[in-house]
Amino acid sequence: MNISAVIIAGGVGSRFWPLSRKEKPKQFLPIISDKTMIEETIQRISPKISSSDIYTVANSKQTSALAGLLPKIPQENFLVEPEGKNTAPCLLLATAHIYLKDPDSVITVLPADHLIKDQSSFLIKLEAAAEAADKSSCLITFGIPPSYPSTGYGYIQFSKKNPHFFSGEEFFKVKEFKEKPDHDAAVNFIKSGTYFWNSGMFIWKARVFASNLKKYAPDMYSYWQKMLYAFKNDEKNRLKDIFREIPSISIDYALMEKSKDVLMSKGDFGWSDVGSWSSLLEIWKRDSDNNALRGANITIDTKNCLLHNPGKLTALIGLRDLMIINTEDALLVCRKDLDQKVKQVVNTLKKKEEKKYL
Repeated sequence: MNISAVIIAGGVGSRFWPLSRKEKPKQFLPIISDKTMIEETIQRISPKISSSDIYTVANSKQTSALAGLLPKIPQENFLVEPEGKNTAPCLLLATAHIYLKDPDSVITVLPADHLIKDQSSFLIKLEAAAEAADKSSCLITFGIPPSYPSTGYGYIQFSKKNPHFFSGEEFFKVKEFKEKPDHDAAVNFIKSGTYFWNSGMFIWKARVFASNLKKYAPDMYSYWQKMLYAFKNDEKNRLKDIFREIPSISIDYALMEKSKDVLMSKGDFGWSDVGSWSSLLEIWKRDSDNNALRGANITIDTKNCLLHNPGKLTALIGLRDLMIINTEDALLVCRKDLDQKVKQVVNTLKKKEEKKYL
């Protein structure tokens, strides 16, 4: 079984402003350790997937940066999306590229900027998921057991009846993908015991991906056929035309929600999407007052705060539940329960055309 990995590396990480910028977004930052997040992702899968079988998808500028950051990956594996059009177009592009090399290749799709704490468990489950993708003719995903009624994640509803087994791991039939719910719905999801968070990680055989597109998403299948033709004939301009036409849509909307052939494995391997600044309160080392602090600091009567201000001394006095993020040209001060609104700051800067802060 030939296993490839496609790393989605083209995001902008707007919820991590002001540290994450257009020229150096979240996946290029050492947020979790002294390595960038994409380096962490590559290192995590390297025991199972060789560098020659790892592909990235990003825009041209990001791809140039990736090539410098990841020298072991072959140059031809850095795939360029002509336009940023969400995850469905970029995954059609990457899967089509691999399909032409080997239609029976099993592809692991991973975001570049997630955290997985238990690497050994993840690799065991990844291997089982690859076997499931190879033998079941289904699309495979990981569902994350929810630890609280989140309204920020999508959910996967699954059936506990008659699970499938691959390499000793259970795989459940997916009944439905649910979009981000309100709080009451999220509470009910958790009570039912048959809803997990959508991890955004997928495993499929290239041939099975194509057949699912044809069966469940014929509108996207027509773009798939066009991409195959463009790759076969080495027509980069045709790819640009296809991306100009193709809808900007996530793979969840475009295919996963429509397919009746999806299996889910329990992703109990310490996953976090590191989706906002407040998530780092659970990841960075904390002091006795539950503060996560980067940079020299003095804290007096300060609790549950996050600080990122390396290179300067910061004194915090009498603060509660705040995030302070300082960079060379911008300062963010935010209540930790409102950190999802950081994206609104970025949108406001775009409207005002304050490009120097983006």
